[in-house]
Amino acid sequence: MSAEVGVESHVDDGVTIGYGDGDDPVIGDRARIRAGTIVYDDVTIGDDFVTGHNVLVREHTTIGDGVLLGTETVVDGTTTIGSRVSIQTNVYIPTNTRIGDDVFVGPGVVMTNDPYPVRTDAELVGPRIENHASIGANATLLPGVTVGEGAFVAAGALVVNDVPPRTLAVGVPAVHRELPEQLRGENRIRR
Repeated sequence: MSAEVGVESHVDDGVTIGYGDGDDPVIGDRARIRAGTIVYDDVTIGDDFVTGHNVLVREHTTIGDGVLLGTETVVDGTTTIGSRVSIQTNVYIPTNTRIGDDVFVGPGVVMTNDPYPVRTDAELVGPRIENHASIGANATLLPGVTVGEGAFVAAGALVVNDVPPRTLAVGVPAVHRELPEQLRGENRIRR
């Protein structure tokens, strides 16, 4: 197995790049991949990728440039993550999830893709998070919901329905409110 890792990258001991029986993974320039991370085969990652410790990226995943995956984060494959995305510690991203550009996902966020776990056969469809959306700590997103462009999901919210663009979702189950003035505008993801 000969994974392709770009120039000026640092990969800790105890990292596995290339797991499974697909095509070798490709990781862009200036990556910083910390110990315990596993990147499966059939994964493509852009430049300036950074992980915390013990990150898992499953097969058939595409990740853009300037993405951070925090410690203990799991990306369960067949997923697309855009560029300039900050995903904090202990986040679960299920199969068939789509995350746009300039998205922030707070610590402990759980996304789901199975509407009736182990009860019926159902299509697995993860959430869709559009550009410049922010998801607060410990929020839960149910299967197939869309969080619209520039929307803000409050910490601890349970998102059971689509969140319109530039809207605040708060509560359990989440209700939609006008986005407060201080939360309007685009995310400025910095590392």
